[in-house]
Amino acid sequence: MRKSSQPSAFSFQLVLAAASSSILILAFPNFNLWPLAWIAFVPLFFSIDGQKPLKSFLVSYLAGFLFFLGAVYWLIHVTLPGMIIVVMYLALYFGIFGLTMSFIMRRSKPLGILFFAPSAWVALELARSNVFSGFGWALLSHSQTPCLGVIQIADITGAYGVSFLVMMANAAVFLTIKELRKKVYSSPYLGIALALIFISLAYGMIRVKNIFTGEIFRVTIVQGNIPQARKWDASFRQEIAGKYERLTKDAAKEKADLIIWPETSVPGFLESERDLLGRVEALAKETKTPLLVGAPREDAASPDVYYNSAVLFDREGRISERYDKIHLVPFGEYLPFKGILSFVENFAPNPIGDFRGGKDHKVFSVFMERSFRDKDYARRLVKKVEFSCLICFEDIFPGLTREFVRSGANFLVNITNDAWFGNTSAPYQHAQSSVFRAVENRLNVVRAANTGLSCFIDQKGRIVKKVEGGGRDLFVDGFAVNDIVLTNTRTFYTVYGDIFAYACVLLAALYLFVNAFYIRR
Repeated sequence: MRKSSQPSAFSFQLVLAAASSSILILAFPNFNLWPLAWIAFVPLFFSIDGQKPLKSFLVSYLAGFLFFLGAVYWLIHVTLPGMIIVVMYLALYFGIFGLTMSFIMRRSKPLGILFFAPSAWVALELARSNVFSGFGWALLSHSQTPCLGVIQIADITGAYGVSFLVMMANAAVFLTIKELRKKVYSSPYLGIALALIFISLAYGMIRVKNIFTGEIFRVTIVQGNIPQARKWDASFRQEIAGKYERLTKDAAKEKADLIIWPETSVPGFLESERDLLGRVEALAKETKTPLLVGAPREDAASPDVYYNSAVLFDREGRISERYDKIHLVPFGEYLPFKGILSFVENFAPNPIGDFRGGKDHKVFSVFMERSFRDKDYARRLVKKVEFSCLICFEDIFPGLTREFVRSGANFLVNITNDAWFGNTSAPYQHAQSSVFRAVENRLNVVRAANTGLSCFIDQKGRIVKKVEGGGRDLFVDGFAVNDIVLTNTRTFYTVYGDIFAYACVLLAALYLFVNAFYIRR
């Protein structure tokens, strides 16, 4: 009888793990049921409670596999084998979390579990965001972007602080239910978690009520809505260039200080192809507005060296500055360990790029001009405004973003092309990273995406305006104009970075060490 009941018990554990995955998926776009994240891990905790390490790892790995399958399913539009490999890799972090939790559950008192669980989770999110190029996508904290009061602590702790709170709440609910099942009604764990959440919310509400003051800078974002299948088809080259010209001329009527096109919006190598360069130069000169465009480019000094770049044209139509993307997408924009992994190109559904990564944390400069009358005199004010550009998924890296801010950027731009992933949750998940970059550094983030989501995010993480049409914000063409407030804020996070996350790593490691070598008397 005992043997026959084992499969049934293990099956129930798997059901609990699947329940955690399903609940957590619902907390992210496109469902956006963010409160569910605060209880999503409770079934998983019960499934591994009292279990051996290997079984806990497998059950947790399943939970991770199902969650990431539901979270990054859109990679199937690029490559099915690649999506499966990515999901299998990302699930390892869930598996390791379950393994360490099962160890601590068997050796530690509940109060230790309450603080170990969020610390270990943050440590693993930090690792996932940096190991093997890093993929800090769909962090636990990202589920909370609709809840402005919760995410404001990111200007101190980064996104990891919000993940800590959410995981602590999960642990507290789990421990409280365990105590209630034992008819213990004086459990302090939920109270401790609620106290920390209350303190964070109080801080968040103060920050949400803050009024940011400074110079007003008008920005226009253009969303070309070019299907991925057409972007590099030479037969659509004139059509694409014409659409951006038309949208930009219409947008210029709004008298913006800067117009922004998405990543690789120019259908060719901008500086190598005279016809394309001439059209963009003429457009910037005609509109008399600085124009930031995304374009691949060939290094003039080193033929066959290519960059994914953002190029700034001034009011006279001249190229004034360039930024070459630093953090490239592995297996997309370049092939890592090319000498060893060259065979991968034979199985890739799309050609793997051969781009070179940039080195310079570029800060662009544009000059904002204002005319006004002072008594009987007409005056003209010229002010230099500085900003930096993150290309594609560079906005998921908070450390990279901090370097731009510390270099003097007054606001941030993210140009991207999420057309690869179709009409899915990918663009909304991507924008969640930009929300945290805005809060962490208390700077506006302006997003220009080929097919959406193109939007303006203020210093509090609010999406204040989007490119929309027909009630949709994806796969529509158009432009949006917004006035942003320029600030020179330097937050605790901007200055000190992920000190909170590394403190969690230290705490989790020390607690594991103590419990591994401490012998109960």
